[in-house]
Amino acid sequence: MRTLVLLLAAAGLLAAADADLILHNAKIVTVDARFSVRQAVAVKAGKIVRTGTDREVMAERGPRTEVIDLKGRTVLPGLIDAHVHALEAGLSEFRAPLPPLDSYAAIQAYIRAQARQTPKGKWIVVPRTFPTRLKEMRMPTRDTLDAATTDHPVMFDASYVVIANSLALQVSGITRDTPNPPGGEIVKDAKGEPNGILKNAQGLLKGLERADTFTEPERLQALEDQLKRYIAAGLTTVGDRANTLEQIELWRKLKAQGRLPIRAVLTWRPDGQRPEAELLAAIRSAPLKTNDGDDWLRIGTFKLTLDGGMTIGTAFQRYPYGAFGHQLYGKTDADDRGQLFIAPEKLRTVMEAARGRGWQLTTHDQGGGAVDTFLDALEALDKVTPIAPTRSHLMHASFQSPEAIARMKKIGLAADVQGHWLYYDGPALEKVFGHEGMRYFYPLRSYRNAGIVLAAGSDHMIGHDKNRAVNPYNPFFSLWVEVARRTSAGDVLYPEEKLTREEALKTHTIWAAWLQFGDRVKGSIEPGKLADLVVIDRDYLTCPEDEIRAIEPVMTILDGKVVWRR
Repeated sequence: MRTLVLLLAAAGLLAAADADLILHNAKIVTVDARFSVRQAVAVKAGKIVRTGTDREVMAERGPRTEVIDLKGRTVLPGLIDAHVHALEAGLSEFRAPLPPLDSYAAIQAYIRAQARQTPKGKWIVVPRTFPTRLKEMRMPTRDTLDAATTDHPVMFDASYVVIANSLALQVSGITRDTPNPPGGEIVKDAKGEPNGILKNAQGLLKGLERADTFTEPERLQALEDQLKRYIAAGLTTVGDRANTLEQIELWRKLKAQGRLPIRAVLTWRPDGQRPEAELLAAIRSAPLKTNDGDDWLRIGTFKLTLDGGMTIGTAFQRYPYGAFGHQLYGKTDADDRGQLFIAPEKLRTVMEAARGRGWQLTTHDQGGGAVDTFLDALEALDKVTPIAPTRSHLMHASFQSPEAIARMKKIGLAADVQGHWLYYDGPALEKVFGHEGMRYFYPLRSYRNAGIVLAAGSDHMIGHDKNRAVNPYNPFFSLWVEVARRTSAGDVLYPEEKLTREEALKTHTIWAAWLQFGDRVKGSIEPGKLADLVVIDRDYLTCPEDEIRAIEPVMTILDGKVVWRR
């Protein structure tokens, strides 16, 4: 019997000493509870089995183990972008690359180029960009677009605001007498005529053809290709933050075909403009809820779009946009605070129904007024059933206040944050709101001082290149912004709101995993967790601060397999 036990023990040891992969001679930044740094890591069957010194981990080596000497390179947990729009991004350059659209001249050149290859009378759509990122720092009008063509209806996409040229207004029957749609506005010039700016009113445009011109195979291919680009950027999980039920089915088809290259957590966003009864019926009949799925494809959050965007002047603020807002956004009302798309009473009713179905809750709430409105709704729900266990959160919440942060802490909310806007849009927004008005813009240190969990993302939506896209998805650029708080003008905006490098890394690893109910299986390099890792070309923890944004992945490992090498 003793001999049999010894033989079985020996067999067990031999099985354990048979890792699939060992990375050694490295700096393994584990992001565990002590933020330990190790020399090596061993992987077997898609899971991390050991971390430690080279000698300790080499004990896991077997005859079939792949051993990689990293020659001192740094290894991080697989990075998570908690906020992307992968299908939209993939389709944006699926057929042709987009030029930089950073000025009126560039926009007009793009329209003229499209007009040369588009039959007269057919629509031209200018891909998404924002007035805060134009050299003119001024919202285009129909006159801007008319200067490029009068033979085609043209729509300039600025997200929740679009601009139509004269022909587009004409073919859509939009005149000075056209009533504003619910929650929207047709902006008029000094003579009372439409100036082309349509706020939350794109639905008034007639005959517009956009993404529905792509076939399903094209959409699947565009999605798969974009997900592969995310892997090459060092990402191993993405949170896709605005899906219809039809788009969720597209993701499921990609997975069923064995073509899903990255882990994904999907947000369901129904149309919040639908009548309340229809929206409630959709929630009650939806064949999905939070945490349906597996570690590759999982359902995450229920989302409504509560307000617009700060880059286009429709984010619902606590106070008016000010004098410069009139130039930047084409505003005509001195008291304009932006737009709230959903009435508070309806918001509470709908969120109560979603909570009752087991959903994690969020809204797109960009402006401070929208933040306060969402907090009102969740505080009411919290009095009935605690919200904290749902890991519900604010999304964007760019304009904060100490009072709102305290309310978040009290009911246990997290925050889904994007640093890119501080870099790209901070200079223009400071002109709108003044330096004092930017005190709690993207206030990461204030969040952390209150103990609020932060998950970082890019809000990537347009463009394929990780550094030149609208809202770049390079995670190291995001980490740099969180640490440096430097804007495109070179200024440091409220340095007291900086994060440490360790905290910033957590926003793209363990904290982002927590927001997705995935912190038990990913987000750190610890035995038993999924073997999602990224090897990088320099030491994130010690390199000069300005080099953080220049870090490049060398190798991306997903589920214990090397899926990308530089």
